[in-house]
Amino acid sequence: MLMDPKLVGYLRRALNHEMAAVQQYLTQATLCELWGLDDAAAKFQHESVDELEHAKRLTRYLLTLGIVPNGAQLPAVHRVRSLRDMLMADWHLEAEAIQLYSDASLYCTRVQDDTAYHLFAGLLEEERAHLKDVESWLNDLSASESQQNGANHV
Repeated sequence: MLMDPKLVGYLRRALNHEMAAVQQYLTQATLCELWGLDDAAAKFQHESVDELEHAKRLTRYLLTLGIVPNGAQLPAVHRVRSLRDMLMADWHLEAEAIQLYSDASLYCTRVQDDTAYHLFAGLLEEERAHLKDVESWLNDLSASESQQNGANHV
């Protein structure tokens, strides 16, 4: 079977992105545990499981196409000093995923590959939900910080 090299490129980029996300969320979960932020650690752990599931779906699809998944070297996790820094890094990570899956879905529509389209479109919707969760968490954190600052000035 002749494979579309651009589609294979999207699949490999997607797998690399998901594996990088797993690494980032696991690192953040561990940092939060070390900092005593157990609720945040649990949220990041949950996100890492979601991203690992995305990687599994991509791996399965690659294998069904007869393509052996190959992971590239993962980018370093961003150094952070606070929960806000983590969430900002996650916002960028999720925004990158949304752009990637949006581009890949559009490409699949153009080449009329319905199976790949549904894979990428599903991942796109899940990443959009992840981004909304990050934005909500950032808003909650800002509100909490504002309340604390207001209480300190009373």
